[in-house]
Amino acid sequence: MNADRQNGLSFVNVLLLFYYELYSTVFYVSGVSNALYKQWISDTNFENVSNWDKGRVPCANDQVYFQHNQKASVYVQSTHSIVEMCLPMDGELILAFGAGFAGSEGDSDPGCEGGGDRITFQDPNRYQWYDPTLWRAASTPDDLENGRFQFSVHEESVPCEHDDVIFRPDSSFRVSTDSAVSSMPVKTVSIMEKKFSREEEFAHYLQSGSGKLQFHGSGTVQVTNRRCSESSGCDCGNTANHERICAALHQHSQCPLLECRSPLTPIGHCCGICGAIVSLEYSPDFNVESYRNRLLHLFLSLPSYGGVRMAMSKVPRPQSFLGLVLREDESEIQVVLLEEGSGSKAEALAWEIMKDIQSQGSSLGIVKGEVHTSTGSHDSGQGGSVDGGMIAGAVIGVLLALVGLGSLVVLFTRGIIRVPSLSSLQFVKKDSDLDNLGDSIDKGFDNPMFDTSSNLPADVHGLYSGSEALKSISITNSGIHFTNPAYDETDFTA
Repeated sequence: MNADRQNGLSFVNVLLLFYYELYSTVFYVSGVSNALYKQWISDTNFENVSNWDKGRVPCANDQVYFQHNQKASVYVQSTHSIVEMCLPMDGELILAFGAGFAGSEGDSDPGCEGGGDRITFQDPNRYQWYDPTLWRAASTPDDLENGRFQFSVHEESVPCEHDDVIFRPDSSFRVSTDSAVSSMPVKTVSIMEKKFSREEEFAHYLQSGSGKLQFHGSGTVQVTNRRCSESSGCDCGNTANHERICAALHQHSQCPLLECRSPLTPIGHCCGICGAIVSLEYSPDFNVESYRNRLLHLFLSLPSYGGVRMAMSKVPRPQSFLGLVLREDESEIQVVLLEEGSGSKAEALAWEIMKDIQSQGSSLGIVKGEVHTSTGSHDSGQGGSVDGGMIAGAVIGVLLALVGLGSLVVLFTRGIIRVPSLSSLQFVKKDSDLDNLGDSIDKGFDNPMFDTSSNLPADVHGLYSGSEALKSISITNSGIHFTNPAYDETDFTA
């Protein structure tokens, strides 16, 4: 029975490997490289209850009110009976086929018993381009249609430079493009089933009446129609707006409480996670989409890893000590494995990925893999690379030595540490010679400009005498010294 089971599993693995190779080859030939379709979720539709202050669509006996200075593009899908409607100075109503408005005498419609109020359209300026909760991503338009969305870190949840942006055809919208950068490049933009792929064409649309009502803010969305040309993937390009993205996220909710011991914060993410991060050093042979598909079909498709979400992207390599880059390559592939709860399944998957890297990494274009988990464990698998930790240790040692040398120079300069002169070294006495002050006293060297009083030993004579001389002369175990009022006498007798 066990042999049959093993043969069955081997057959399944062979099928998965065959399917992976076929699927990844199709992606490689087509040139697809980490670009996604990002769809805007929010709308300014008339039938959307969240767009009205009463939390419901206007009824037949309601007074519909738009702020007079409100700018809005509103899509109307059906016919509505209303008592009256106050429109804004600058706005538009987009009527679907068969949609419209009819006057009402104030009679209540069935199911509209709560009517009879003035109902106000909510401020549409509250929707922000850099709000990660207002976008959903998928690999294809069909995946968007069927709800097969792709998980990404928060920076990449909003449109990246090589993404296709889609606004749903049967809807209206208004989005703030306030940004830390003036230009916000994307590959294409689709609005009302019209796809803009040329920069001049989309720029002209932004200047139209509808374009001004739909887009507003300091940044400008720019259509480039550029694909990512690197097989290892391209940077998203939203790092400059990281703080703005996180601030928009936290307007809706704070980061969730985590059960794991050592939460991880992936690059480009606003919150800690329970799970694992696998960082990959890659060679020119690495293909990010092929490797993504390998992980999806060999691991994430297994029931044992159900509930684990994966995000893969190219990110800047973390800076080392004091901002020094220890390796020549400036980027790496970040694989984020996220799971609700303790993250144990995600961690188990990370170790499986490491085993796969150790056995197949060279054929996949992976030079080295490194895993960090939310339980604090850490390991690496490599196919030939210099260990950054050893280099970091050497660099830190050199820097500490330079800091120590600089500190000594500062101490010498400020006089805190003094170097004895050669002349003072010539008169150093042995400890035994200074035990008895009655022995000969070191008088230093003769100076004709000074002399001592008669109260001093007989052999000390000269020009300097009297009480003033006594005040200026100090006799210590080391000899005769002239005192300096700028220094405490105890400095010499210590």
